[in-house]
Amino acid sequence: MVLRHMQSLLAQLYDAPSGYDIYDYLTTDRRHLNLPPHCTDEQVLIADDGEGPRLGVFIDQAVLARLAHRDPLSRITDENLADYCTAFEGVSHFQYLTWRIAHNLPVSLLELELQAEVDKYVAAVLLLMRQDGRHPVDLHRRLFDRVGFAAELDEETLHRYRLANRHAARYCRKLDERYLRVRRQRMDAWMAELRRFYRYGHAEKVRRAGEH
Repeated sequence: MVLRHMQSLLAQLYDAPSGYDIYDYLTTDRRHLNLPPHCTDEQVLIADDGEGPRLGVFIDQAVLARLAHRDPLSRITDENLADYCTAFEGVSHFQYLTWRIAHNLPVSLLELELQAEVDKYVAAVLLLMRQDGRHPVDLHRRLFDRVGFAAELDEETLHRYRLANRHAARYCRKLDERYLRVRRQRMDAWMAELRRFYRYGHAEKVRRAGEH
């Protein structure tokens, strides 16, 4: 039930429960969706049948099997960090979409990707601080600088992913410096800022991420 625990972590972090269980929308076999073997291990699928948006989440069963043996919510390690990022991105997309839909709020693709990049990082920071008792100094570089993108992405999608990564890296670095990498950490202020950011739409998210 690692995905449900990830979803619960996001709901608590942002005080933003969506009221939907990701397992009710989850597919783990890419053959059911006719996805090619080289396709990404995570996708959120959105369609509109005339009665409103319909959602589905694909996370490859091999990723979930590995996470079942190396649960990152118990301990994030070099062995499970990549799978954590894959699964958490799917959970983030699902949680954010369902929360925005429940509040009748629009959402853009860049906004969705930017929030997921922030979610993966700040949740990992929170988990590692609980697990190790200190701020993970190398995590920002590992999640934002050592990133690769699938070769088959079209130019528009690749540009959006790179832009989301750049905005999130800048925003998360600013949060670290202002609230966490200080003599007296300000966890309450850090969380309050994150909750405000979560509720912003596309334009305000991009603006806040670009501020210095």
